[in-house]
Amino acid sequence: MAESLENPRSGAKAAALDRYAEAGVDIVAGNAAVARYRDVLAGWRHPDQLDAIGGFAGLFRMPGDGERALVASTDGVGTKVLIAGELGRYGGVGRDLVNHCVNDILVCNATPLFFLDYLAVGRLDPDAAAEIVSGCADACRAHDCALLGGETAEMPGLYARDHFDLAGTIVGMVRVDAIPDVTTVAAGDAIVGLPAIGLHTNGYSLARALIPRPEWGEPFGDTTYADALLAEHPSYYRAVRAIQAVATVKTMAHITGGGLLDNVSRTLPRSCKAIFEQQRWRVPPLEAELVRRGNLDFEDRYRVLNMGIGYTLVVPFTEAPAALEVVPGAVVIGWIESRAEGDPAVVIHPARNER
Repeated sequence: MAESLENPRSGAKAAALDRYAEAGVDIVAGNAAVARYRDVLAGWRHPDQLDAIGGFAGLFRMPGDGERALVASTDGVGTKVLIAGELGRYGGVGRDLVNHCVNDILVCNATPLFFLDYLAVGRLDPDAAAEIVSGCADACRAHDCALLGGETAEMPGLYARDHFDLAGTIVGMVRVDAIPDVTTVAAGDAIVGLPAIGLHTNGYSLARALIPRPEWGEPFGDTTYADALLAEHPSYYRAVRAIQAVATVKTMAHITGGGLLDNVSRTLPRSCKAIFEQQRWRVPPLEAELVRRGNLDFEDRYRVLNMGIGYTLVVPFTEAPAALEVVPGAVVIGWIESRAEGDPAVVIHPARNER
């Protein structure tokens, strides 16, 4: 039997998010804040500002060029930085940051142009800072994206002595006629999923609450908890471009905070809903362990965690086999159906061992 999962912005099923709130993250409050932001910004809009799919990035018409648009996004690595700092393993979070931002503008079909980082610390350690920025530089180079510079701010009193935060801004470019159009999505389309390899950059407050520091060095399958927690947030840029070469990609979603529920729903027209069958893909061991330890209910796990899918693409059903052929690990994870008034935007059929 399918589980119908509703959007928490309606206030429905807010109690299902209690486990994450206990770890210090209030998703309901976050959604309320976003609603307030929309109210604040509703009074004025720049004439060259364009709408973006699901708000993954912002679009601005290129000055003097009506055929192209700039695409920008700002994000961070979250409390994954606390684990990196505790273990003294800094380079990975720089790559995480750039890859995350690349994926966010990729949803709008943008090609990265340049990136700027922001590193805030309680006490500046030049070696650690250089390692972090080196990770950013490596990921930028891999995408032929310029690292223009950034800001390093030392703020004792605001941050603990050995704590830091990391954020970045990316700017890319897309032809206006190549921006994905949600109105092209139709019943019968297939949803192709690209696999996640771990938490990426979301759910770390919950993970730190459920997997305490003394366990990080312990074996976990064929690795350790530390390695699983710091597994890199991958870029899906080349995989998406390979699929676009053989199939018509209608819309895309980067599966970060909010999971499949909130992110996929942002890229669908109101006339359509996404149907997923979890048995079609594998949940990473770390996320399965968090579900077990936290006794996360069905809704909680698919909203707080990516549950094994890092990126989705909606393609015509007949073109899905070609997409799977060019990207190892890609799989059809669901399909699009017509959505009646009152239907949820996303329905997930649990695997046989889920409840």
